[in-house]
Amino acid sequence: MGPRLRLPPYVQAFIDRHGKARFYFRRAGFKTVALPGLPWSPPFMAAYEAALAGQPAEIGTSRAKPGTMWALAVSYFNSPEFRSLESSSRYNYRAAIERFCKQSDNGQQNGDKRVATLQHRHVVALMAVREPRVANTLRKALRAMMKHAVVVGLRADDPTRDVKAIAIKSSGHHTWSEAEIMQFEARHPVGSRAALALTLLLHTGQRRSDIIRMGRQHVRGDALYVRQQKTGVELLIPISAELRAAIDGAAAGDMTFLVTELGKPFAGVGFSNWFRRQCDMANLHHCSAHGLRKAAARRLAEAGCTPHEIAAITGHASLREVERYTRAVDQRRLAEVAIGKTKARTQIVKPLVEFDKTGKKA
Repeated sequence: MGPRLRLPPYVQAFIDRHGKARFYFRRAGFKTVALPGLPWSPPFMAAYEAALAGQPAEIGTSRAKPGTMWALAVSYFNSPEFRSLESSSRYNYRAAIERFCKQSDNGQQNGDKRVATLQHRHVVALMAVREPRVANTLRKALRAMMKHAVVVGLRADDPTRDVKAIAIKSSGHHTWSEAEIMQFEARHPVGSRAALALTLLLHTGQRRSDIIRMGRQHVRGDALYVRQQKTGVELLIPISAELRAAIDGAAAGDMTFLVTELGKPFAGVGFSNWFRRQCDMANLHHCSAHGLRKAAARRLAEAGCTPHEIAAITGHASLREVERYTRAVDQRRLAEVAIGKTKARTQIVKPLVEFDKTGKKA
């Protein structure tokens, strides 16, 4: 007997009366969901991700005492605000809230405590004992939940309002260089799904969540219509010659340019994992899909675009991130001018004393 297939968490397998394997997502407080295909396949993982980020079943409401953090969590998970979040954000918020509620303090779970007792100093203390990124995610999740508490009348104020995020010194995702782009293109030729993904990311400057939803229905003449999933911002992005060639030559699906091996649209996490493998195949282990969004902004800055012009393509709500690219390009341009002036001056200045090859004065 071969090795047993490892299933994702909360997945159970059954053999039906026809001898066919069936897989179901089953988790306490959640609705049972049938999962298509085989475990770890793109359609299976798309359904699994949706189930994991989905809404809890009604059974969860009967277990939580009214007025407690658990009851607020259940109410928030069923709210329009939570359901309108991107699937990855729903997953991260739910995980952070559930970990917080399960954490015990003096023998009592946080989830069993009254919502009205949470204070500003409690949130600060909770963040202080966590790694900065985890702390900032908890802060975002608690802030969203406390806003919901105000809406439903469980609180009159928001104890997270004046809690600041922990500053993290990081440059974030690596910005692709032109040499790295060429290396990827050499490994993945034009016409491949990987090449199409690269072109879409690089020539639109959009996030993963928007790239995987783009299809021919979004093409309007010589522009690509984008309504960003994260921000709701509407953009019309001119289609470059390279992007037009990639789109026209793609074996796209019915509704999306990018599809899995089975011809289905990508899920967010599934696309990231797939593109990660394409980068590894090109020996670009430090590169990512989001790094191409940054490379697109870099290219625009190098072409002399202003922060507002770059944001018109990328859809950044704040110009702070965009201004980083223009500052970096301006610094390099000024540095090159400065070095050029230095070289010009050294060429016109003659030495006060000249010597021959033997070291004697000429």
